[in-house]
Amino acid sequence: MKLLTLNTHSWLEDKDEAQINELARLIQEADCDLVALQEVNQGLTSPLADTDAYFTPIADQTPIQIDNFAYRLTQRLQALGCAYYWSWAYNHIGYDRFQEGVALLSKEPLTPSAHLLSETTDPTDYHTRYGLLAQTTVAGTNILAASLHLSWWEGATSGFAYEWQRLEEVLADSQLPIALLGDFNNPAHITAGGYDLVMQSPLQLQDSYQIARERQGSFTIPAKIAGWEEATEPMRIDYVFVRNLPITHYQIVFDDHHSPKISDHFGILVTGEE
Repeated sequence: MKLLTLNTHSWLEDKDEAQINELARLIQEADCDLVALQEVNQGLTSPLADTDAYFTPIADQTPIQIDNFAYRLTQRLQALGCAYYWSWAYNHIGYDRFQEGVALLSKEPLTPSAHLLSETTDPTDYHTRYGLLAQTTVAGTNILAASLHLSWWEGATSGFAYEWQRLEEVLADSQLPIALLGDFNNPAHITAGGYDLVMQSPLQLQDSYQIARERQGSFTIPAKIAGWEEATEPMRIDYVFVRNLPITHYQIVFDDHHSPKISDHFGILVTGEE
């Protein structure tokens, strides 16, 4: 079982095609079962895409456009002989020129749904956040997976805390193994914040970094990036949280060490073996 997450910062890097090619290459070579992507952008007025049977829409699907990053990535993967089922949920307008969202790619068919987590539904407000959840099969196990791009810590009743409470409500009745992947915007080393909230959750989640027998790397942003302009040190703000999934290896990717840097975030590749 191999799970990958990356905040792609798509269409905002210097070499867009190289970004798609490197991401597709790693997905193919690692033989990823599930991929969660954030900041998956498409232009506000781009032409519509001609999606195929591998695209699995959510209810009230925002139309997929030809420059949707996940659409372009799955096309590239198909050219490499790797067909992935995929879904995309729109969150909000990003950088005044994109519809920004989150995506899930799975080797097996998935049943996706988008869930409003934020207090606002206004797409012009960057606080608007939806979680993309899907039931799928990973290495023969039925799981509930999510691609998440959550807000910063704003206290116990708003921002991340509010969104996390909403997500707990969505997941409360599920008996399936869980994998929550994405950009949580809450550093692991800061106490009494979002990370502690996740670790103390009644969902009984585990941090893949903490439970893996072998680790290669740790932090997922080098320091100052968009949204973290005051940061002065590397931090872990991207995670793979799991329940009832055996994680044995944790590896940072796209960090210019294990693979070329393609985003302002590094990626996480985790492996689970019985």
